[in-house]
Amino acid sequence: MNSINTNASAMTALQSLNQTNKMMNQTQNAISTGFSVSSAKDNAAYWSIATTMRSDNKALGTVQDALGLGTATLDVASTGITSAIEVTDEIKKKLVAAREPGVDRVKIQSEVTELQAQLQSIADSSSFSEENWLSVDSSAAGYNATKSIVSSFNRTSAGVSVSTIDIDISSTELYDANDQSGIVDQDRTVGGSTFKVSTLDISALTDAAADLTTLEEYISGVDTAIEEMTTAATNIGAVQSRVDIQADFVSNLMDAVDRGIGQLVDADMNKESTKLQALQVQQQLGIQALSIANGNSQNILALFR
Repeated sequence: MNSINTNASAMTALQSLNQTNKMMNQTQNAISTGFSVSSAKDNAAYWSIATTMRSDNKALGTVQDALGLGTATLDVASTGITSAIEVTDEIKKKLVAAREPGVDRVKIQSEVTELQAQLQSIADSSSFSEENWLSVDSSAAGYNATKSIVSSFNRTSAGVSVSTIDIDISSTELYDANDQSGIVDQDRTVGGSTFKVSTLDISALTDAAADLTTLEEYISGVDTAIEEMTTAATNIGAVQSRVDIQADFVSNLMDAVDRGIGQLVDADMNKESTKLQALQVQQQLGIQALSIANGNSQNILALFR
């Protein structure tokens, strides 16, 4: 039935054209932004997941920075303690040389004194970003012998948490200004002798049997200190290795999260381009259909001529 009040064909054509225009707008938005889901209205569930994971990835970026800072601090400590081992080796060599009867132990002590000063300089200089793990003051406000490096950001159903890699610097410190408990400045009792590597003095020793025994005890004590430094360097090296592995993992994890987000919200440009071309054809056909439907009403006039 033809009616001048209701043009059903035009109404149908208009609805179809409006739907085509709506889909075209969505496709054009996906092409221009690169996202198939750019807001909550596009897909609330996917948008929510993507937004949360983007936030977590930013937190992982901060973790990556923290690991970099931790790596630098560990490198400084490792370099310092390695140098300290070399200097202490030199002290041991001087003490062994002083064991020879008739040598000038005063002159040897002058060399040892310089090496002791170098040990202190190395420890004091082994600082990065105000963190020094070789020369400490355990009485300082806020001091904590356990140093923590932020290593990961975790999300579970119970909430979020931050994990750390911890290292106890009480086993790596060479000097402690508070109680002299460091490897170099602590009192060591070897046989009948008590001495510190940092202050031992052989200038007054003679070739008397008792003095030679004392010198040999000094050599033994310095050797023990070297063993403790070697253990400390090994511990630092183990933590360095773990931090490096964790840094690589965090980097790969961030890439994986980015890929996951992309799977949820990124637009397939090939698909969207093909869809746009099809919608452009549908739009043209819809306009023609609407034009034809509106033209049908004009044909009613011919009946009254």
